Amino acid sequence: MYFESIDDKSECIGVYHEGKLYFENFPSDLKRTWRYSGSITDDDIEYAWLYTDGGTLAECCPNGYVEELQHTEQKLRAYIKTFKIAKVNLNDHCIFDLVPHDFLKRFCEVKTRITEHVFETYEKPANYQHLCDTEKLLYKIRYNKLNLNTEDCRHLMLSSLDRTKAQELVKGYSYIDYNLFGTATGRLTTRPGSFPILTVKKEFRKLLKPNNELFVALDYNGAEIRTFLDLCGYKQPPHDIHDWNVRNVYANSLSRDEAKIEFFAWLYNGDEKEPLSEVYDKGRLLEEWYDGEYVINPYKRKMEIDDRRALNYLIQSTTADRVFAKAVEIDKMLEGRKSFISHLLHDEIVIDFHNDDRPLIKDIQNVFEGDDEYVSTIKAGKNYFELNELKI
Repeated sequence: MYFESIDDKSECIGVYHEGKLYFENFPSDLKRTWRYSGSITDDDIEYAWLYTDGGTLAECCPNGYVEELQHTEQKLRAYIKTFKIAKVNLNDHCIFDLVPHDFLKRFCEVKTRITEHVFETYEKPANYQHLCDTEKLLYKIRYNKLNLNTEDCRHLMLSSLDRTKAQELVKGYSYIDYNLFGTATGRLTTRPGSFPILTVKKEFRKLLKPNNELFVALDYNGAEIRTFLDLCGYKQPPHDIHDWNVRNVYANSLSRDEAKIEFFAWLYNGDEKEPLSEVYDKGRLLEEWYDGEYVINPYKRKMEIDDRRALNYLIQSTTADRVFAKAVEIDKMLEGRKSFISHLLHDEIVIDFHNDDRPLIKDIQNVFEGDDEYVSTIKAGKNYFELNELKI
């Protein structure tokens, strides 16, 4: 029942199982492996990596296989270094076409032993299915080649520093590779070698163009405040949440920006503000979702945390997991269509959108907002810097 995919690219179909490599006529009982790959995608396969909170093979390796793992990983790194020197792009080739099969068997065998060890000794996470669905989506994003170019980016060519940075981004990156376990709260990070979508300066977003006609970006209005309201069981205001606070909490005594600053200082910094405490009940939330040691959010993500940061973890993790769940739903809506999810940025889902799918836009927004009616905005544009709001 244990197997290992030899390459994680969907077009590179090959597996290791009980001492043999298979490139066709696969065994029928393949049920457990280290990590998801696009080559073998059956719904009932389980992935050990998700049991480990993103642990490495070395971190999860039982004592009896440490030396063998070190030797095979060192050998694999040597092969990869050779390919880089020879300017062989591994994204364009299957690993089993480049590396001796005897070595692949040896490496996959120790990987299988580690996989078995994880399933025998680690507890299955309560949020396993949510993690699995999210990881499969992030895999799709990882292999969507980005359209990066300097067309219409004259403003980035005016200084030598900006020009150098723009050229580095265009020539140095082709994909976005998210780390599902980069933070305790589930907020994504990117891996080394990924286009730095989460940290790149806004003006450099203009380098990123859609492969189809438009980027369509869905973004919640005041996501973390709405999460707070939702967890308290309150009905969502049908308009801008900060304007709602101005009217209903501050009786129009503050501006929108002042109300926004006050709210987040109160929510995360422990600043007690009487008008806010009368409307928003922190204690009620912590009683329900925090046991003094662990926060367990509505998506069953479990986080060990102290009292001071418990509310922060609850709100941030619930918001992140909600976005993942909605992105998975939208991805399923787009199956078989030309549009696809390009990337995620905090509480924003960005779709590389084809004009043929325009009738779907309102349905996509309805899925994003959900039955609990989180208010959202939709923006569209021909690059990721210049996005204009759509009125639907």
